[in-house]
Amino acid sequence: MSALEPGEAETAVGPALDSPRAPRGSVLDSAHRALSVGIVSVVLLIAFEATAVGTAMPVAARELDGVAVYAFAFSAYFTTSLFGMVVAGQWSDRNGPLVPLTAGISAFAAGLLLSGTAGVMWVFILGRAVQGLGGGLVIVALYVVVSRAYDEHLRPAIMAAFAASWVVPSVVGPLAAGTITEQLGWRWVFVGIPVLVVGPLALALPAIRRTASGPADPSAPVAAWDRRRILLALAISAGAGLLQYAGQELRWPSLWPAALGAALLVPAVRGLLPRGTVRAARGLPAVVLLRGVAAGSFIAAESFVPLMLVTQRGLSPTLAGLSLALGGLTWALGSWIQSRPWTEPYRERLVVLGMLLVALAIAAAPSVLLPGVPVWVVAVAWGFGCLGMGVVIASTSVLLMKLSPPEEAGANSAALQISDGLSNVLLLAAGGAAFAALGGGAVGHAVASAASAASGASHPGAFAVVFLPMAGVAAVGAWVATRLRAAPEGR
Repeated sequence: MSALEPGEAETAVGPALDSPRAPRGSVLDSAHRALSVGIVSVVLLIAFEATAVGTAMPVAARELDGVAVYAFAFSAYFTTSLFGMVVAGQWSDRNGPLVPLTAGISAFAAGLLLSGTAGVMWVFILGRAVQGLGGGLVIVALYVVVSRAYDEHLRPAIMAAFAASWVVPSVVGPLAAGTITEQLGWRWVFVGIPVLVVGPLALALPAIRRTASGPADPSAPVAAWDRRRILLALAISAGAGLLQYAGQELRWPSLWPAALGAALLVPAVRGLLPRGTVRAARGLPAVVLLRGVAAGSFIAAESFVPLMLVTQRGLSPTLAGLSLALGGLTWALGSWIQSRPWTEPYRERLVVLGMLLVALAIAAAPSVLLPGVPVWVVAVAWGFGCLGMGVVIASTSVLLMKLSPPEEAGANSAALQISDGLSNVLLLAAGGAAFAALGGGAVGHAVASAASAASGASHPGAFAVVFLPMAGVAAVGAWVATRLRAAPEGR
């Protein structure tokens, strides 16, 4: 690679900003190379952790005698991450993203170490909660770094790089984690990653300090912490946790935590998300809503795909997991497509198409509940669904940065991630409750048997009641995607 990328020499002599041949640069040019490699490496390691933990978690829960509270190891992460997102948004807008990013990665690593050394399940869950807090800080701070350090025309490319960072982990992560768990023990899946984060941090932090540290407007007085938003963040985390608990219990007494959770969530959502989000108002509110609709419907459905293939079609857990491996490649492809310059005038139409692909993929997945449908149909359908998700997730990130003034990048990035995380919690809770109501509990007892489909544990209705409503939610997302363009001034 030459010292100057194509276009950098022109930058050095300062072409007119309105010149049709103005340089476009690259995320790997000399001005961005260290930052790009550093932050993408951080995302890569986080992706490895996310894909590996799911493989090691059942073994950890069994060894710590915590299978009865297994789900809380996941919900603890999601609920505390919601709080971390709000804090990171304010922190980044006040002081820049450098400190919250560093604090987030430190908390993420500390949570991994706490879980990896836990002797009892409640300590393990506490570690997951600390990890979630760090994850919420990191993801919002990274978005603020991108909004400040990269020009608008470079942001689609760096978001595509973030998506590409999940390709290898999605394919290799579960297999590597399974091997480590079997050969060394599940604890090494947790305690090994914090050591690997040191290198990317050493590369990224100096570059962030140069390009994105400090408040967006250094001349403006530093704003005070918004205590109301902090309280709302606590409310949204507590409310999401209560609803998750109520969805798992399915008993009349669980109506009380469900009602309390809803009472906490409604005002918190109204206060933390842009005005008009719930009704899909044009522009930023629709972008934030679409992110939640897309992520929540897709993740809620995807969580049940391996279980469906194991219990209803007799696949081994490894083969069931590999059925989703193609999705990592097509997700990265979708994100790459939206990053091409020629797609910019057609971004909204591309997002509509992406959501239609997601809806069709979710609707097609339960077709394998019919014995005559080959199981490879799921792999193909999920590949197209991930293609659509790659377009949608990266595009919502790009549009949010485009619609956010620099001084509001942190708060708006937090809103986008809150919509994403909260939708995951709520739709997973709804899907899990419907699944359990139609006999899903009996399915769960058959997971250990690869031949469970033939052993009387078949409950196809329990799966259909998850996938078909989620396909409907994704179809609503296709309509929301028609409202991403901001309304003209004066309307």
